[in-house]
Amino acid sequence: MLKNNERFDYLIKEKLKIIQNDDVFSFSTDALLLGHFTEVRKNDKILDLCAGNGVISLLLSAKGQQSIESIEIQEQLVDMARRSYEFNQLTDRLHMHHMDLKEVYRTFKPSQYTLVTCNPPYFKTNQLNQHQKEAHKIARHEVMCSLEDCMLASRHLLKQGGRLMMVHRADRLMDVLTEMRGANIEPKRVIMIYSKINKSAVTVVVEGRKNGKQGLEIAPPFYIYNSDGEYSDEMRDVYYG
Repeated sequence: MLKNNERFDYLIKEKLKIIQNDDVFSFSTDALLLGHFTEVRKNDKILDLCAGNGVISLLLSAKGQQSIESIEIQEQLVDMARRSYEFNQLTDRLHMHHMDLKEVYRTFKPSQYTLVTCNPPYFKTNQLNQHQKEAHKIARHEVMCSLEDCMLASRHLLKQGGRLMMVHRADRLMDVLTEMRGANIEPKRVIMIYSKINKSAVTVVVEGRKNGKQGLEIAPPFYIYNSDGEYSDEMRDVYYG
């Protein structure tokens, strides 16, 4: 089941295993937070963009019995995700498409999904700190898709009133809100993630609704660590349930 340089990591709360390889890209706490804050409803039809090694699909699979589709452009990550699905006996519910999300207009009929999730590349291509490994560069920088591409794909995929859940860097919150509204996905809720009290926010989770009414909720702050450096109760719930 495992190939060179691969390992199994545990998703403890979900009682699942996922194949990881640091030479490609391993998921971060941000993915766990996106999965944690994404509500899965009984009749949701779900698709995950920028899926990487399939971690979001695995996290959401523990919240219901729905089928979940994903899109990822990097072939090696797609292969890893499919083998993780197979190992966890979820191939009947989880489906990975190896494709460019900019091609959703040709491949998917419009307005099919009630929930789209996305953990997009965080950094613009002109930033000097681009990773040297091509796989890391694609995952972290807007090389193959931009924030606007993600929003436009989400608009195409979502039904009227459908929800987009996205995680991003806090310093790009204005970009996220602007691009969301530009794609007719109205920002409805913002969750600011802080490493600890008295620190600036590092991450943000944003929920938008396709053609939703205006009105933005700023949720209570979420702290990863207590002042003593231990995980907060909220973060322990993310990891352990």
